[in-house]
Amino acid sequence: MERDLYKGSNMDLNIGDGMDKKRADFKKALGHVGGGGVPVDFGATAVSGMHVSCVAALRDYYSLEKRPVKVIEPFQMQGEIDDDLKDALGVTVEGVFGRGTNFGFRNEGWKPWDFNGLDVLVPGMFNVTVDGASGDFLIYPEGDMSVGPSGRMPKGGFYFDAIIRQGPIGEDDELDPEDNLEEFRPLGAEDVAFYKAGAEKAARAGRGAIMALPGSGLGDIALVPGMGMKHPKGIRDVEEWYISTVARQDLLHEIFDRQTDIAVENIKLLHAAVGDLVDAVFLCGTDFGTQIGTFCSPGTFDSLYVPHYKKMTSWIHANTGWKVLKHSCGAVGPLLDGFIEAGFDILNPVQCSAAGMSPRELKDKYGSKLVFWGGGVDTQKTLPFGTPEEVAAQVRERCEIFAPGGGFVFNAIHNVQARTPVKNIVAMIDAVKAYNGS
Repeated sequence: MERDLYKGSNMDLNIGDGMDKKRADFKKALGHVGGGGVPVDFGATAVSGMHVSCVAALRDYYSLEKRPVKVIEPFQMQGEIDDDLKDALGVTVEGVFGRGTNFGFRNEGWKPWDFNGLDVLVPGMFNVTVDGASGDFLIYPEGDMSVGPSGRMPKGGFYFDAIIRQGPIGEDDELDPEDNLEEFRPLGAEDVAFYKAGAEKAARAGRGAIMALPGSGLGDIALVPGMGMKHPKGIRDVEEWYISTVARQDLLHEIFDRQTDIAVENIKLLHAAVGDLVDAVFLCGTDFGTQIGTFCSPGTFDSLYVPHYKKMTSWIHANTGWKVLKHSCGAVGPLLDGFIEAGFDILNPVQCSAAGMSPRELKDKYGSKLVFWGGGVDTQKTLPFGTPEEVAAQVRERCEIFAPGGGFVFNAIHNVQARTPVKNIVAMIDAVKAYNGS
């Protein structure tokens, strides 16, 4: 039986009455209801945005007010897509975020920064130094330059990489789960109020809303190094963490069990604050796929991850009208039944270029069970290196496959990367608008 999109919601089933078309189309797509336009997302999540240089180029292309673009996600150097650019791009989905960044400081107190010759704005505690030996930029947790840096951007580069700062971890029987739980804490009143303000902004704009849930990602390898902590403890090395998913599963079960206890309490707080102003939630960004296969077997996924995911998704489905998004790059076809069992309603980014991820086969097999959020154009080859005509053709093809009967939110396959030609980005946008008849 399909889950009821409106369970736990105050929204009437007739979503066309008293609701902006942008949000109505979004809810139809999430509910696998045909007949609406394809919703468009750029910037609603940390994995469906654009590099700050691309945002700046688009502002110039559409002759929007000239001003420096804010870097709202410093790790990936994502730029803020303001309302005027959202309107130009035809964006219909709004993101609801927390106050912090991956480096442990807040998005506030903006100041100018020269980023490879581009004037941008960065948060006030975005503090960097230049490594004298290499010329690389070094960035600091919580902006505290009295401790070691937690991120490095190669000279002339476009993104930061995590600096692994794991100390000796000792014998397995000495490992303390609490060391890997330091970053998971109950939300304070100011944090909840910030989320509520974001949800209200989305409602005023008439867009659908997806909210990023804090602390609900299980073993997200981008977060394991603890870039936002001054002195991270526990298993913080990427390789060591992957080893632990096989060799230390009892430890990871303890970590995940406590983490999800905290996450569920925070989800309850957020639901009480935002209610049905939010239509979907981003639960977890852990990648389980590579270009050619999966990081773990379906059996490992079912035993190590599914019980903990279900603790969170079961509460959400029983008490809210929210749909739940799982982000995972790569060839995750063998895990999709497990994703569904875990309670995920939405798959992002739908990496159609990976092995076994044929758009037509995905739609035929899972089109009534999963919403495909992304997959609209390949960001590895077509969008950055193709012609505008090739970009437009691929966008049309993907819309024609994924959109019928609902269950599709348009986005590229992951973030639009630095140095992507602006003419290709515009070709992508124009093709979606044409498909939507706008």
